[in-house]
Amino acid sequence: MLAEVHRRAGARFVEEDGWLVPRDYGDATAEHRALHEGAALVDRSMLGKVVVTGRDRHAFLQGMLSNDVKALAAGQGAEAAFLDAHGKVMALLGVYALEDRLWLELPPGLTDRTLTRLDHFLISEKVVFEPADRTFAIVAVQGPGAPDTLARLAGRALDLGPRAHVEAEIAGRPVRIANRPEGAGPGFHCWTAPGDAEAVWAAVAGAGARPVGLGALDTYRVESGVPWYGRDVDEAQILPETGLEGLVSYTKGCYIGQEVVARVKYRGHVNRALSGLVVEGAVVPERGSRLVAGGKDVGWITSAARSPVLGRVVALGYVRREHLADGTALTVGAAGGVAEARVVRLPLPGAA
Repeated sequence: MLAEVHRRAGARFVEEDGWLVPRDYGDATAEHRALHEGAALVDRSMLGKVVVTGRDRHAFLQGMLSNDVKALAAGQGAEAAFLDAHGKVMALLGVYALEDRLWLELPPGLTDRTLTRLDHFLISEKVVFEPADRTFAIVAVQGPGAPDTLARLAGRALDLGPRAHVEAEIAGRPVRIANRPEGAGPGFHCWTAPGDAEAVWAAVAGAGARPVGLGALDTYRVESGVPWYGRDVDEAQILPETGLEGLVSYTKGCYIGQEVVARVKYRGHVNRALSGLVVEGAVVPERGSRLVAGGKDVGWITSAARSPVLGRVVALGYVRREHLADGTALTVGAAGGVAEARVVRLPLPGAA
């Protein structure tokens, strides 16, 4: 949607889930610092999007998703997971309530598959799901300077709760601004029409935000301990293994996969869990690299990156519960040899 804008800014592109997106704009380190120290401008239009209408929309999704969406009033939002009957994660998503509809934000490339699965459960409910991947562009503004930058442009305060959202105008174009951090610091998503996206992007860039590619954003979210679906979470994991407690309501009643989630919470434990890791040395482990303790395989790396701000390699990975304590020493297979690693709680000091 903004490809020509990115080209003029010197973007180097990479293909992700059928979208051509900027990897960087020539200085990934400076882009990474913008996420930590200023305001970073990111094209997130590749995210999946769905418009949900019909009188039963809240009630139907209440029985599908892990969090309480029935109670959402217009202007509120929530994060949730869509599970199968075994508690496996089919999707991670955001839910935004408007006066007469819901908007769903999905991981890239997951819209059609998720709607097919939801349609399987629709019987007589009055609900309509409309794919909207290219109906909206999403201009993201992230970093400590994001709230002031957007507030000046929108002419209003943005003291929003988690996933809350408001209507506004930027450069005379209508936008819906959602509180949507992509890492440990503050951040927002601006949903707008594709035809208005260039004007919104130009206004935010003109206010001092630096264009940032997917490479720096990926590093930022890893060091913040934020998992991405398709890399750190997928259909092989049950939700309790991901550590995403904030996506679950334990008081809302039944939903698909609820029995498994509740049983782990109140009666048992998981055998492995997603954890933060610090890896010694300069080599960034490949995804899937094995984690070893005492000569035994105890897990694997899902994401890893070298942080320019922290000056070290950080990673996410699944670790067996016997080795999850902070500071636990592990070894990790990496290109060029074996590296030392230790389990840590993310984000590390200095990453937020």
